[in-house]
Amino acid sequence: MPGLINDTVLQYLLAAVVVLPLIGAGAALLPAPPGLRGRGPEQAVLRHGVTVTGVVLALAIALAIGFDHGRPSRMQATTDISWIPALDVRIHLGIDGISLPLLVLTALLTFLCALYSYFRMPQGPSAKGFVALLLVLESGTLATFAVLDLLLFFLAFEMVLIPMYFLIARWGGAQREASAWKFILFTLLGSVVMLLGLLVVGLQGGTFDMVALATDNGSSLGRSAQLTAALAIGLGLAVKTPMWPLHSWLPDAHTAAPTVGSVLLAGVLLKMGTYGFVRIVLPIAPEGAHTLAPYLAALAAVGIVYGSLACLALARRGAKGDLKRLIAYSSVGHMGFVLLGIATLTPTGVNGALFANIAHGLITGLLFFLVGAVKERYGTTDLDQLSGATGAALYGRAPRLGGLVAFAAVASLGLPGLAGFWGEMLAMFGAFNPAEGLSRPAYLTFMVLAGLGALLTAAYLLLVVRRVCMGDHLPGDPVPSGHLAGDRPEPADGPGPKSAVRTPAPADTPAPADVRHHEFAAWTPLVALTVLTGLWPAALLGLTDPAVQRLLTGGK
Repeated sequence: MPGLINDTVLQYLLAAVVVLPLIGAGAALLPAPPGLRGRGPEQAVLRHGVTVTGVVLALAIALAIGFDHGRPSRMQATTDISWIPALDVRIHLGIDGISLPLLVLTALLTFLCALYSYFRMPQGPSAKGFVALLLVLESGTLATFAVLDLLLFFLAFEMVLIPMYFLIARWGGAQREASAWKFILFTLLGSVVMLLGLLVVGLQGGTFDMVALATDNGSSLGRSAQLTAALAIGLGLAVKTPMWPLHSWLPDAHTAAPTVGSVLLAGVLLKMGTYGFVRIVLPIAPEGAHTLAPYLAALAAVGIVYGSLACLALARRGAKGDLKRLIAYSSVGHMGFVLLGIATLTPTGVNGALFANIAHGLITGLLFFLVGAVKERYGTTDLDQLSGATGAALYGRAPRLGGLVAFAAVASLGLPGLAGFWGEMLAMFGAFNPAEGLSRPAYLTFMVLAGLGALLTAAYLLLVVRRVCMGDHLPGDPVPSGHLAGDRPEPADGPGPKSAVRTPAPADTPAPADVRHHEFAAWTPLVALTVLTGLWPAALLGLTDPAVQRLLTGGK
């Protein structure tokens, strides 16, 4: 079906989507006009953030509506302007079926974060700085998915580091400065290596234009140049993904980050690494990618199992595991499925990787929102405290919040009918029959390890649901002294039936607030899209598959 908006208008829409957050960031630092201050300057700038991100989301949706869904493999809404003629660097923008879903996901999550922050601003310095950094972060992420020049890709890729560093270091929790330094040092070191690989490609290939290089499909690059480029670029992207064993910055960053920082870090920033593998490494250095694919698949499979085992260790009773840290480790496993799909070098596997990218952004973004709400109500994310001393037992005390935690958990473990299922299944299908020239027995081993990781994922997520939503104290457990939350004192003639025993809580523990209106508004789109993409995967796969087919063959 042809697009509903002509290509000239789409060009302006895409340019506006990328540039408007940057303009909004500058405006956020200016004094608010007196008539727009409302209850004060802080409220005005937070409202400004909601307005700008809302407009960007509306433009991104208009872009998706106007996109020619009948030809998703073709670059659309393209802008190509010479910027640095001496280096042949161009301001080249465009979207296809691979980048469009990530663009819309970024705009959606940033808007939901701005909306959530309007009602629940994290503790820290001024709201002006917070909103400006949020908008710069959005602009850099959107640009990463829209630019088609290697040097512009690198600049956009780096643009998000400073805003995320300050969001963690100034608005984060305990150990925020050390975690922020660890985040930026890891990612900057990876970026330096990646830049070397990008320069090798650009200088050897004679251009930095990603479309031209993808069409060339590595024919202008020698085998050694392709291998060097794939290794260097892949290492830089692997840090951001993050791939085991380059993941160690992620749990600390997530644990220290404010709620919206964790949502954006997991929901969109990790996707920049896997997007780079699909957009740059596979089509531009195919021989190098083919050589390194088995090693990438092996590390991905180990990461899947490692992430699941780490989560199981954190989830067990008495481990003093942090719920936020557990979800961060779960991202190592889930992104392992994405890397495994990419490493199969097959349309099935790469489509599964792209689907899992979107699913992870929706589900893990929702999980971090929910963990933030739990911490706000109970003052902790320690699993032992949540399931024991505080008497969290969300099913009985905040049933809607508990139901959402359970929903997000079963979506994350890959329940059929929800978004988390399709990407992981397709990645394992791709490993079952990898690309020609790759060792099938080795990939079958990786598939078995991934399946084991999926089982372990179900185990730790169901354990988390039981502990947080039901509590640790089950019927038959000894009851500590003191009243039970919501229970009457025992009668004088003896205790009641065992089945009446419920999770203990101090007598003075107030019932927590259930889902509030602003939380409902911020979380509903994520729940709805998780269900929609799970029940109708063709809506997403119909966009990505033609573009993946073209990318893997160099447009032939």
